[in-house]
Amino acid sequence: MSSRLLLVDDDARLTDMLGDYLSHAGFEIGVAGSLAQAAQALEAALPDLLVLDLMLPDGDGLDFCRKLRVDARTRRLPVLMLSARGEPMDRILGLELGADDYLPKPFEPRELQARIKALLRRAEPDGQGEDEVLRFGRLEIDLAARVARLDGKACDLTSHQFDLLVVLAQSPGRVLSRDQIMDALKGHPLDAFDRSIDVHVSRIRAVIEDDPKNPRRVLTVRGAGYVFARKQDAEAQG
Repeated sequence: MSSRLLLVDDDARLTDMLGDYLSHAGFEIGVAGSLAQAAQALEAALPDLLVLDLMLPDGDGLDFCRKLRVDARTRRLPVLMLSARGEPMDRILGLELGADDYLPKPFEPRELQARIKALLRRAEPDGQGEDEVLRFGRLEIDLAARVARLDGKACDLTSHQFDLLVVLAQSPGRVLSRDQIMDALKGHPLDAFDRSIDVHVSRIRAVIEDDPKNPRRVLTVRGAGYVFARKQDAEAQG
């Protein structure tokens, strides 16, 4: 069954070109030229992935993305953000507000297609270890359901952030450098130099730590990287 994409961009020439290219690649394509049209399309039916431009005639894609992440219906919708503004801060903000990937314009359609396929693969369980749940005191990470829970309550993480948490949690007690994390994520477009990994770790801490400023789960090893603590909530584990 073909994956359904919604392209949100007011550049009609671009969406026509991308629509033709991605249709030939086997995707079903919907197009919206404004945030209002995008909201209507999402209300009617959720796509498998949203390609969202940063600047639109009726608003900011960053604000729209933030709203998607606080709505239970669209919280886990994969979002690939596009922008003609290639400043690192725009990229960091996009990822911080919930985008799963960020692609600056101009770009090659082939690269967009590759990133879309990578996001779609990550959004689906791989069928391995479907019953496996990683447990660390009050925190559990359900690999099959692709959800982390703290005290039984689901944590508000994007698919990108969940994958990063899994990479860390599957190597408890081991310090992972940013390069090792990027390699483990297999295709996530992270760049250690623009601090996007740090942004995602900060977001993860905000939802799994009791005190994000004094983390007990995801720890920073200065000059080396990050380590997921072996022992957490010692009082809960007895």
